[in-house]
Order: sequence, then structure tokens, then C-alpha cells
Amino acid sequence: MLRKITLAALATAALTIAPALAAGTPSPSNAEAYILWPPDGAVIVGGKLWVRMGLRNMGVAPKGVEMPNVGHHHLLVDTELSTDGQIPSDRNHLHFGAGETEARIELPPGKHTLQLLLGDHDHKPHDPPVHSRKITITVP
Repeated sequence: MLRKITLAALATAALTIAPALAAGTPSPSNAEAYILWPPDGAVIVGGKLWVRMGLRNMGVAPKGVEMPNVGHHHLLVDTELSTDGQIPSDRNHLHFGAGETEARIELPPGKHTLQLLLGDHDHKPHDPPVHSRKITITVP
């Protein structure tokens, strides 16, 4: 049996579906990313350091792996958290698309902020976003 669908009905259906498509990959409401090391307020002599990344109630997988409740870390350096759209890839947004949970980075002298943001298979924040609190470190 064929049904006639009007243009108005199609437009209404598209508006109903669009918000669901715009939302990021679902994440558990109790998921949390956190920085294991360095601690907030650390002084890093020489500027070379290991960042150790943690995740609760989700798993870590390489980019491109589309599974429920997994993602990969992005380290935000000296920038504000933004959970809209795709996570940029630049000197302030470091991608760990191989599923790394630790990385060696080097920072110039000064005060720096670090924050983790979990990205899905397509480098987009989850819904709700999974991120750590922002910490501050100093390189003398």
C-alpha cells in the first residue's frame, strides 16, 4: 500500500530527526576524563613532561573505532574547552588517535593550562561531553 507524503510532512520529519543527528555520540552520564599526572599546580623544570590520562566508565579506542562508550583523548593546552563540532587539530588541541593514555610533551617557560576532552570515532565530543577539570602548571 502506497502512502502519499506531503512536502510539509517531510519537512516536519526532517526537523524532528535533525536534532538527533546533530547530537554527539552518546556517553554515560557518569563518565569522567581526568589527568593522572602532572598534578594541578606542578612546577615542571625544563618543560618536558609526561601527561598521563585517565578515563572512568568508558573505554579508550583508536580514532575511527565506532563502538558504544569508547573514545580517544584530546589534550587541550592553553585554550578554552569547546564542545561544539569537531575538535580542532593544532598546537593547542593535541589528538591521541591511536588510543594513547600517556604522552610526552614539551612546553615553553610560563604558566600553562591542560585539560582533557574525549572525542568519538569522528573527533567530536560525546553527548554529554566527557572532559577533565582544567589544571595549571608552571615551567620556570
